[in-house]
Amino acid sequence: MTQRMLFSLLALILFPSLASAQAADDACVACHRERTPGAVAQWQASGHAAAGIGCADCHGNDHERIEQGAATVDAAVCGACHEQALREHAASRHGIGLHSGWGCTRNQPQADPEACGFCHQEQSTLPVSTVHCARFLKQTDEMREVGCNRCHQVQNSCASCHTNHQTDLAIVRDPGVCASCHMGPDHPQWEMWQTSVHGTLYQSSGGAFAPTCQRCHMPSGTHNVSGGLTATPGGMLYPEAQRGQSRKQMVTVCAECHAPAFARAELARADAVRTQGRELLKEAEAIIHDLADRNLLEPMPEDRPPHPLAGNQLVTGPQMLYEDISHVERLFFKMKKFDYAKMVKGTFHQNPAYAHWYGNAELKMDLVDIRSEASRLRQRGAATVQTNAEDDPLAAAEGELLILKKKFERGALDEAAYSEQKGLILERVR
Repeated sequence: MTQRMLFSLLALILFPSLASAQAADDACVACHRERTPGAVAQWQASGHAAAGIGCADCHGNDHERIEQGAATVDAAVCGACHEQALREHAASRHGIGLHSGWGCTRNQPQADPEACGFCHQEQSTLPVSTVHCARFLKQTDEMREVGCNRCHQVQNSCASCHTNHQTDLAIVRDPGVCASCHMGPDHPQWEMWQTSVHGTLYQSSGGAFAPTCQRCHMPSGTHNVSGGLTATPGGMLYPEAQRGQSRKQMVTVCAECHAPAFARAELARADAVRTQGRELLKEAEAIIHDLADRNLLEPMPEDRPPHPLAGNQLVTGPQMLYEDISHVERLFFKMKKFDYAKMVKGTFHQNPAYAHWYGNAELKMDLVDIRSEASRLRQRGAATVQTNAEDDPLAAAEGELLILKKKFERGALDEAAYSEQKGLILERVR
């Protein structure tokens, strides 16, 4: 009897639970070699198989729960062994990736009971997060699954990047793995990087001479992908102390190839572009709210299907929809969610075409369209007001006072300006 056979026999005698687990794994492999041979082959070539980590170690032994989809291999399962990676992941934007793109469907007409597990621990009514995404809630079950969930499961699923059964680090060191989520009109980081000097250098010379997504955003192999970031995806700045620390982290990364002074200057230039973009958004948003004050949106919020979170209210913030809105709001959605993102992210990713033509130029042309549409609507509204003023001056004044009141209540006018303008209207009809 060989030493290995003797050890195996002693293990079976002294640790019967280990024996049953080994038998279960053998049964899994024997069956799934026929049913899912690709998955078995991937596992057998993995570091998990080499380390003796079998099917039951991750999936458990309850085959009925597994087939029902109730025994998912989520991040917490991986974290039992990979504790540091899970801590870093949870502290990053990937750690809020699920709830930033989801929303509770319990009050929706077609609520999906299986979705509860994404926001609640098993057998608990307490939510993991109170964040809701209006755009997710407006979609059909099918679109939620294929258009939202596939990316916004990254919080709970390490397989989003690592795949289900493979452990080859070449997979997650390839920037292509990031492209499955980080692309498209709202956050085209993949396209920006790929067509930047950094990306083209990577294609021609490899990662030793050019930065990848991982080299910049996951330095030293950290799973916290948020290091070096100074603002939210919508451009809201982090607190000053946090920004300072994050900027130092990013300059350290850039300084692997560039002089620190050059890196700081480039990042400061991108900061300025971000500020300029937000000023353009503020102007467009103010126009839309003014049109709403004057009842000139078509349709007005009270005349359209209710917003899933705000009801029949005007929403131009992070929960803004791209459907059931007016044309001028649709222009603003494109301006805010697509073109501003391209302008800012294109600048930070060193891509001049995205920064200027896909971003800055489109952003400003959107604002031209919004101003033009607002002018048309105001002219039509002014004609109506003029007719009303001639027929009933008092009723026309009441309409103007209502517009002022709306502006004051939403903070567009301070108390002094509100009182002054209200006085002018009242003086005119005395």
